[in-house]
Amino acid sequence: MVDIQADASGACRGRPNPAASPDRMVIALAGNPNTGKSTLFNALTGLKQHTGNWPGKTVMKVEGRYIFRKKEFILVDLPGTYSLLANSVEEQVARDFICFACPDATVVVTDATCLERNLNLVLQVLEITSRVVVCVNMMDEAERKKIRVDTEILSKELGVPAVAITARNGRGFRELLDAIHDVAGGVITTSPRLVLYNPEIERMVTGLEQKIGPLLPERLNPRWVALRLIDGDHSILNAIKCYLGGNAEVKGKVHASNTRCS
Repeated sequence: MVDIQADASGACRGRPNPAASPDRMVIALAGNPNTGKSTLFNALTGLKQHTGNWPGKTVMKVEGRYIFRKKEFILVDLPGTYSLLANSVEEQVARDFICFACPDATVVVTDATCLERNLNLVLQVLEITSRVVVCVNMMDEAERKKIRVDTEILSKELGVPAVAITARNGRGFRELLDAIHDVAGGVITTSPRLVLYNPEIERMVTGLEQKIGPLLPERLNPRWVALRLIDGDHSILNAIKCYLGGNAEVKGKVHASNTRCS
């Protein structure tokens, strides 16, 4: 029997998380739509959930909590998205929480029956943060379709824990909770696979990364910010200003560095 106690009274504010402490961890729950993410969230936190809207958005925000190994875990159910490219409000909310709210770990829920399609989001999350657990859900459906997923090999390829579960019946929950606990607590040191682009893009990324790195807070991955700027995603500049206390000077310097490297 897994030692979980469910509750939904916890809160996470969307800035460097004040809720986090040695006995309290903030966990982001991400994933494509229809991967069973909400089923997993409900199973871990119970039906008593705290709901509302993300600040300034019409997107619903759902939070809950559970107790595992005598520690409190605040679970934030992010909007289901296919990417973090900020092409929609849902993608922007998910991106900004993972990037700026500093969750202790991010769990990316995938569908074992169409894993390849779901790995696009996994790789994007890995470009932002190294504290990731890949949750391979719907293993019962995969087995019914004669699909075999080797999570040990998947974990080695991605450089982060990959855990097989079936959310509807609780199969694999203990292993998943152990992985979340160990990644969030720093017991497991992850080494995410780095996505390499063509030499021209890598040259631009390196140049821009060197310029903006000293301007960004430690929690922001300068390589990821550089990639977003090169891709033309200037919404990241507004996000930096918004979530870093309205520091227009930082935003201006990053913008200037990007302009010089363009």
